[in-house]
Amino acid sequence: MSIDPQLIPSDTPAFEFKSSTITVPVLNLFHSEISIITEQLQAKVQLAPEFFTHSAILIDVQAAQELDLTTLIEVIRGAGMHPIGVRGGSSAQQAMAKELALSVMTSQHEPPATEPEGAIKPVPETTEDKPTQTPTATIIETVTIEHPIRSGQRIYAKGDLVVLAQVSAGAEIMAEGNIHIYGTLRGRALAGVLGNENVRIFCSDLQAELISIAGNYRVSEDIDDSARATPVQIHLNKQALIIKHI
Repeated sequence: MSIDPQLIPSDTPAFEFKSSTITVPVLNLFHSEISIITEQLQAKVQLAPEFFTHSAILIDVQAAQELDLTTLIEVIRGAGMHPIGVRGGSSAQQAMAKELALSVMTSQHEPPATEPEGAIKPVPETTEDKPTQTPTATIIETVTIEHPIRSGQRIYAKGDLVVLAQVSAGAEIMAEGNIHIYGTLRGRALAGVLGNENVRIFCSDLQAELISIAGNYRVSEDIDDSARATPVQIHLNKQALIIKHI
């Protein structure tokens, strides 16, 4: 049934902007050799096509500033993924990204801009005669899920996430803190999604499609058979996921 536009008040909001946290894989490039990147990218996608196909992806070209961005975008789209933006890189790469309708983001490795010589610096305020303010502690509650998480469901926790049941294949759980799973993990578990590298994943029965901490991940094919179907804890050490038996 269609709605007559004349019956809708002109001051009725038609949309709203809201901030949201979305986990997007980042392709960190280490050099500009496109043939090697193409070969390894295709091999990686074949290991877990259900994870990469139709997935949005952010490209970090800070260490590959000689790379032809146009060719790279064709390679990524040919692998079934959708580039949404470029992080870092040369001014030419960033200009090309804009021509390709991609977002341009500041690299996390770039140093802050220096102040021009002779710039007037603000005089810091003195604390004399000012009352001391005690910072307010932010309390982030742990989210506890008691029922099984079915395929297609996504759960997000701003703190720790505790799941007292199984996580089915095709389900995804994400937390800014630690993740505790007291059932079987068959889906995807992503801890430290805002970059906290000190969090851990605890699992009673590891059969995951994907595990990730602070953006560093392993797909099912990269998990050793000795760690499967056993209680484990997972942590990050120098950008590598370490899986240990509990």
